[in-house]
Amino acid sequence: MSLQESLRRHGDWLFRRRGYVPVALLPLLAAGVAAGAHPVPVARERAWELLCFLLSCAGLGVRAWTVGTAPAGTSGRNQGCPMAERLDTTGPYSIVRNPLYVGNALMWAGVVLYARSAWLALAVGIAFWVVYERIVYAEEEFLRERFGAEFVAWAAATPAFVPRPRLHRPAALPFSLRSVLRREYPGVFALVVLFAAEVLEWRRFATGRWHADPVWLLAAASSAVLYVTLRTLERHTRLLHVEGR
Repeated sequence: MSLQESLRRHGDWLFRRRGYVPVALLPLLAAGVAAGAHPVPVARERAWELLCFLLSCAGLGVRAWTVGTAPAGTSGRNQGCPMAERLDTTGPYSIVRNPLYVGNALMWAGVVLYARSAWLALAVGIAFWVVYERIVYAEEEFLRERFGAEFVAWAAATPAFVPRPRLHRPAALPFSLRSVLRREYPGVFALVVLFAAEVLEWRRFATGRWHADPVWLLAAASSAVLYVTLRTLERHTRLLHVEGR
């Protein structure tokens, strides 16, 4: 098997299981938090916590922008294999070819940096690069076969992972909050609960005692209510459906 065939095969395999990548990283994250925890002044700890959470929220924002302006048949959550009815080259896709994965990277950067562990940041960075490099390779090979010269021209002008804002072209469709709510509520819930658990664990190892932060407890409970509400609306109504999205 050639290297290209191997990369494609591995990428297709990882694409179908990309939703499990964060779960696989959780034991590593827990170990990194335990190793990096140490007493720090409360004000400094709070400031770092807020900074890291805002970084993760920036990743959510990138994903929301992408999902909220994407037409039907693009930016999908399909788990079987890459699919695309059209090639989206406007909005976020005009400045970077993989905006959803840029959003994922920012979300994970905030979570990992909070742990204050250099080895954890390095390990997760390498894992993220290895996994997503192969996923992107498989996706782009599919797009090359599907759209030919159109894809080649877009890929030649648009960076794969580091956005180039000067290339921006307005999205073909207006932003749809309903599309974002329909598709991104699991990510919001997972991020808030993960941060709440991480803060709880870090303070446990830094202070030697469990300390339930009421702010994070309220945030986790609110995100759970939001998750249940939006999941119910998604499955049993058409309130979140937008034509052509």
